Amino acid sequence: MRQQVYHSPVYHSQSIQAWEQRWFAKQNSSYALMQQVAWMITQRLVPIFQQKQIKKIAVCCGQGNNAGDGYLTAKYLKQAGFNVEIYAAELGASKDLYSACQEAVAAEIKIHSGFEFQKTYDCYIDALFGIGLNRELSADWQQVIQSINVQSALKIAIDVPSGLQANSGQPLPCAIKADYTYSALGLKAGLFTGQGKEFAGQVDVISLIPTDTELEPIAKLSATTISLPQREAFGNKGSYGHVLIIGGHADMGGAVMMAAESAFSAGAGKVTIVCHEKHHTAILARSPNIMLRDINALTEAEIEQLLDHIDAVSFGMGLGRDTWSEQQFFKWFPKLNTTEHLHVVLDADALWFLAGHPELLKPDSYATPHPGEAAKLLNCSVKDIENDRLAAIHQLQEKYAGQWVLKGAGSLILEDQLWICTRGNAGMGTGGMGDVLAGMVASLKAQFSEQIHLHEIVTLHALAGDWLATKGIRGLQAHHMSEAIYHVVNGSHDE
Repeated sequence: MRQQVYHSPVYHSQSIQAWEQRWFAKQNSSYALMQQVAWMITQRLVPIFQQKQIKKIAVCCGQGNNAGDGYLTAKYLKQAGFNVEIYAAELGASKDLYSACQEAVAAEIKIHSGFEFQKTYDCYIDALFGIGLNRELSADWQQVIQSINVQSALKIAIDVPSGLQANSGQPLPCAIKADYTYSALGLKAGLFTGQGKEFAGQVDVISLIPTDTELEPIAKLSATTISLPQREAFGNKGSYGHVLIIGGHADMGGAVMMAAESAFSAGAGKVTIVCHEKHHTAILARSPNIMLRDINALTEAEIEQLLDHIDAVSFGMGLGRDTWSEQQFFKWFPKLNTTEHLHVVLDADALWFLAGHPELLKPDSYATPHPGEAAKLLNCSVKDIENDRLAAIHQLQEKYAGQWVLKGAGSLILEDQLWICTRGNAGMGTGGMGDVLAGMVASLKAQFSEQIHLHEIVTLHALAGDWLATKGIRGLQAHHMSEAIYHVVNGSHDE
């Protein structure tokens, strides 16, 4: 897919609009740009239509300049030999829109007033709304979008699927479910995060004008080909990092086990779990290579000695939220947050306690909340998080420092800059996947430290989930991830 270009920049919709205006201020024609967008989209569509034997096409046009792209795309598709009809709202005040409509009329394309489809079509092209949509759609427009979505035909979105907020990826409250989206000029964040992946389908950028010095991306797409350094022939278990997994309340032993197994599968030389002793027998029965310590038996001196021999820690999985858990948090967290040589991953219940007792994290800390945990950390609602995921992750770093992963579809990663993970699948929405990620982060940081970036680890985790999903996404389970992690960290993945 073209959107997987290495480190592709992603922009805020307002930045794209300002960039356009600067281009027009240099005496470049806005109408000519509209023609170019439509022409380039047509060139992308023709081979797809030929391959899929698309013949009858309905182009759905709204009232703004996005509709102008639709009218001109209809014209060029008709010139290419396709049977095209237009369904349109009343024209807005734009001069460019009027000119585009007149070109469609001159091409003798039938234009229907409104969106009562007169027949079935092989393809529906969405040119209803552009990137500026920020309000909830009226009931009438929701009905139009639903009437398109129920059609069993190919669906194409011009720029952004109508009804999708371009920056957050949230439907307002519904959006066109496109098979292909052609994003004009630059990629928008909402196509890749939040619910955007559900609606955008395969994304392709229509890049037509040169970037200028004022155009700043808000994020980059994480590359999906990741090469880890080769191991040296004389290495041993001490060469590849010692990972410590801390958690495992008496009632919750599975989380630390999955984190530890993923740490080993990602290549750690040694892994130790510190948890309640009642889980030790089960852990050894499943993974005898894991070393164990009783979390209740360790003295302060023994903890200090243990941390001296550890490279990375993953803290919080299955820790619980009762009085015992709180005591353990305050026993471990101050040490972890002040031990300079340690890479520290904070997940699950460690984040819950951090939210109640906010502190600044050291730079090599990696916090991995899902939206619910992020909401508690920021003292807001999950809806607030999902309405602006990009703002939320910046707020997390501003409040707590450290490096952050906001998990979910199109996970966001904020380290030196913001990254968006484009891989992963709906099957990964299951208990334990976060524990697996926490173990992977600790493992790969223990092995490579600054040689590997957080966004690369998140992408490797997503690639492992995608490898499992080739066998089906329903019923995919976190404890199956070890084989997939082994697969992807050994280079068995393609961009």
